[in-house]
Amino acid sequence: MELQFIGAARTVTGSMHLLRANGKQILLDCGMFQGRRADTYERNKNFPFDASSIDAVVLSHAHIDHAGNLPNLVKSGFRGNIYCTPATADLCRIMLMDSGHIQEKDVEFVNKRRKKKHLPPIEPLYTTEDVAPMLEMLVEVPYRTEFEVLQGVTGIYHDAGHILGSASVHLTIRESGKQPFRLGFTGDVGRPNLPILRDPEFMGHVDALICESTYGGKLHAPAEESSAKLLDVVKRTMERGGKIIVPAFSVGRTQDLVYQLNDMKNRGLLPDIPVFVDSPLSMKATAIFRKHPECFDDETNRILKTDDDVFGFERLHFIRDAEESKTLNDRKGSCMIIAASGMCEAGRIVHHLANNIENPDNTVMIVGYQAEHTLGRKIVERQPEVSIFGEAKRLNCEVTVMNSFSAHADNNELLGFLEPMDRSALKNIFLVHGDLERAEKFSASLQQHRFQRVDIPERLQTFTF
Repeated sequence: MELQFIGAARTVTGSMHLLRANGKQILLDCGMFQGRRADTYERNKNFPFDASSIDAVVLSHAHIDHAGNLPNLVKSGFRGNIYCTPATADLCRIMLMDSGHIQEKDVEFVNKRRKKKHLPPIEPLYTTEDVAPMLEMLVEVPYRTEFEVLQGVTGIYHDAGHILGSASVHLTIRESGKQPFRLGFTGDVGRPNLPILRDPEFMGHVDALICESTYGGKLHAPAEESSAKLLDVVKRTMERGGKIIVPAFSVGRTQDLVYQLNDMKNRGLLPDIPVFVDSPLSMKATAIFRKHPECFDDETNRILKTDDDVFGFERLHFIRDAEESKTLNDRKGSCMIIAASGMCEAGRIVHHLANNIENPDNTVMIVGYQAEHTLGRKIVERQPEVSIFGEAKRLNCEVTVMNSFSAHADNNELLGFLEPMDRSALKNIFLVHGDLERAEKFSASLQQHRFQRVDIPERLQTFTF
């Protein structure tokens, strides 16, 4: 049995791990890599394996850095099943169509500029037409239900508490003449005690574990502080007459923000500020959240008994079309604009940043992890000048980073998630989905807590069991 690390090795995006067992190949996640644009296209376009040789995909959740390259995999020859939870399947149906649409539009926009510079046009990684065949391959599996991935390999999904439908995966591999081997894959682990979703649950004991390390060595502010800090940002920006621009993933972070704003409104705390969710995908995703109350925690289900819509309030507006989105740029006075993508690499948020970051009255509020080399990371680093659509923009606005909104467990929360593991059985931990510094710090924490061998795989590195 072999395990090869294709993506999210010593970086946060592009989750993709290849399991070879019983003469078959199983892909754990098929995410889109996000980083320097020059590297991104080639990395996503060209798989380091023959796509037609992959027999099945086991998907942890619907975020684009975990599922976003599935249409390209199918386009390149994959013909197997793609296993996921029911909520993940529903989210993939809208998110991957949206991803194809965004790529088409962004390429169209970029090619206009390339034409003026007498440069050849580029093509999208995939289109909406490429997404449809992939969606037919989704196989929905509920939490805590054993399913056969392939002959000799069974799996069970456990709630990871990260986004709606997110799962940790427990695989049992039976090879002829050998003891069954238990492989765990955390996917992305959520934080305990956050609103809306249930807390992450124990996946069971394993012999080897692929574990995320996004916030290794880092501690988040307590989740209960997020409302107070959010309120402070709103009031401070309103005093200047500025706008609050929030890059946020359409699935997960946007609903968290809207939920918190709705709660503040219900308690009479939120100032009278219009809030625009400028993402058709967010509107569709919020409808899917309403469809899956089985994923909600007890507190949210109690609130739903008195507030039938925890994702809506009077001053909240969902923006549908592009023309309506453009009117926000000319709008006078304070407002909050929440738009995707979460790392500022595509979609409507890029246009809002281009139109607003040079104004010192405005605030860019960062509520999620920003991968290395992304526009979002450059804003977090407060680089004095950033490039947007090939044009230099001065970063004059206020930048506020709010990691208390993070849907990723921090160092100690990850340790708590792994604490029940049988250390005598767990022989290997592979740290992925983290920059090298974060992975190294989490590795040190694990060894201090009596976990045995911890590896931080390089891209394309293979381990044999």
